[in-house]
Amino acid sequence: MLEQLVKALPIYTEGSIVKGRIIEKRSKEILVDIGYKSEGVIALNEFEDGDTLAVGDEVEVFLEDLENEDGVIVLSKEKAAQKQNWDKIVKTFNEGGVIDGKVKAVVKGGLMLTVGVEAFLPSSQIDVAPPKNLREYEGKTLTCKIVKINEERKNVVLSRREIVEAERAEKRSKFLSSVEKGSLVKGTVKNITEFGAFIDLDGIDGLLHITDMSWSRLNHPSELLRIGQEIEVVVIDVDREKERVSLGLKQKSDNPWDKIADKYPVQTKVKGKVTNLAPYGAFVELEPGIEGLVHVSELSWTKRVARPADVLALGQEIEAIILDVNKDEQKISLSVRALDANPWDEVSLKYPVNMTVKGKVRSFTAYGAFIELDEGIDGFIHVNDLCWTRKINHPSELLKKGEEIEARVIEIDKTNQRISLGLKQLADDPWKAIEERYKVGETVSGKVTKVASFGAFVQLADDIDGLVHISQISNERVAKVKDVLKIGQDVTARIIRIDKAERRIGLSLKAMDYNEEQFEKERERLDTIRPGEDLGSLADAFDTAAQEDYRPGDKK
Repeated sequence: MLEQLVKALPIYTEGSIVKGRIIEKRSKEILVDIGYKSEGVIALNEFEDGDTLAVGDEVEVFLEDLENEDGVIVLSKEKAAQKQNWDKIVKTFNEGGVIDGKVKAVVKGGLMLTVGVEAFLPSSQIDVAPPKNLREYEGKTLTCKIVKINEERKNVVLSRREIVEAERAEKRSKFLSSVEKGSLVKGTVKNITEFGAFIDLDGIDGLLHITDMSWSRLNHPSELLRIGQEIEVVVIDVDREKERVSLGLKQKSDNPWDKIADKYPVQTKVKGKVTNLAPYGAFVELEPGIEGLVHVSELSWTKRVARPADVLALGQEIEAIILDVNKDEQKISLSVRALDANPWDEVSLKYPVNMTVKGKVRSFTAYGAFIELDEGIDGFIHVNDLCWTRKINHPSELLKKGEEIEARVIEIDKTNQRISLGLKQLADDPWKAIEERYKVGETVSGKVTKVASFGAFVQLADDIDGLVHISQISNERVAKVKDVLKIGQDVTARIIRIDKAERRIGLSLKAMDYNEEQFEKERERLDTIRPGEDLGSLADAFDTAAQEDYRPGDKK
C-alpha cells in the first residue's frame, strides 16, 4: 500500500515549472500548495495581476528549491515567467520565426527591447539604412527576427532589417508590376543631392532630377524640397529590369514655353526680376518658369560693363527688350540697352571719315591706343598709324595716358562699333617725296637712336630713320655694334640704298671715303647678302630690329 502511495505522488525537480493552488492570500504574499509535503510562499508583487488573485486560483510557479535551510519549499512566479519566455525565445530562434518587442531604452550602439526578456537591437539592424535619431523609436513596438542567443548569459540579439527589406521587396515588386508612365504617385523626400532628390515610394526609391522639379531654374533642389516632405509626382520612366523609376514634378503643370513665342514677341518691352548674376550676363525672371538672359554686351551702348554685378543687383526689377525667343532651347535673349537709341547710329554723322578730332588717351594695348572721343565712344589708333617714319613697337613710345591729342578719322565700323583713327595721317607722308630729298651716294648726318646686334638706326631729318648695317660700320671686322656706336652719338654716313616701297634707307660709315667705283662694288656686295648670312638682307634687318627692341615695361 505504501509503495503504491509513493508511486502516486508527483515527481518534483528543482528548476522546473509546476502548477499549484493558492491556499491563503496575505497582504504582501500568498501561500501556494503544489502537492508537496510543504507549501511555498511567493511575494505578491511577483504577480502582474496580484490584486485579482483569490484563494483557490491555480498558478504556474518556478520550483527553485525543494527545501531551504528552514525546511521550506522555495517558489517564484517571476522566474517561472522568465523561463517560459526564454523557452519561447529559444523555440522562435530555432524555428526562424519573428517576435514583437517594445523598445525599452536607447543604449550605446542600438536599442534595448523587451521580448519577455531583454534583447539588444543594433542600430545597423534597425532599418535598411541606420537611422540618424534612435530616440524616435522609444516606446514603439517592433517586429524583429532573433539572430543570436546565448543560453549561458541569457543574451538575445535581434534584427529588424531583414524583415524591412523583405517588406520593401514585396512592395517594390507590387509597385513595379502596376505602375505606368504618367502615373501620379505619392512619396516622401528621402535624400537631397546637388543633382536631384530621392523619393521614397514605400518600397522603392525614385529619382526626381533637378531639371524635372520646376519649369523655373533652380540652383539647388533644397530651394524647393526638404527631407521628410510628402509630395505627389509623375512617373516619367520605369526600368523594371534595373528597378529604377524616374520622377517629375514640373510635369504636373503645363509647360509655359509651349506658347512662349506668342506671349513674348520680339521687340516687346517686358519687366522682370534679376534672379542670377553670372560673369557673362544676368538672368531675369519674366514669370514663374520663364527666364531671359541679358548678355553683358546688352547692358549699355556706351558704358564699358565688365560684370553685370557692377550695374545690377539680385532681386532688382528691370525693364528690357525681347531680342530673340528660342522655344526648343528654352532661351530668351533680352537687351537693356535697346530701351534707348543706339548712339552709334549718329557716330558716322558726328565723326565723318577724314575729320580731325580731339580726344583723351584712355588706355594702351600691345598694338595700339584707345582714344576717348565722347562718353562711351572710343576711337582706336593702331601702332602702324602713329608715325610715317618710325617703327613704333608700343603706343607709349609716342603717347601718354590722359594726354589730349588730335587724330584723323580713318574708318567707321558701325556694326562692330569701332572708329579707326590715325595720328600720322595729320601730316603728309614724307616718303612720297623721299627720292627728291635724299639721293644714293649722298652724305647725311644724324643721331644714333637704336643699337641692335645687326646694326644701328640713325635718325635723319623729318624723323626718318636709316640703318647702318654691322657690315657697313668699318672696314675692320666689328664683333659688337655697341662697342663702336652708342645711342645719342652723332654720325655722318653715306646713303647706300633707298627702298621707297619698303620705306627704308641704308647707310654706310665705311663708304665715307670710297670713290665711286668702290662705292658701287659695296652696293653690289650688299645686294648679294643672302638671308641667314650676317643677319640677312637690309629688309630683314628692319624687321629683326622690332623683335630685338625692348618695349616699355620689359626688363633686360
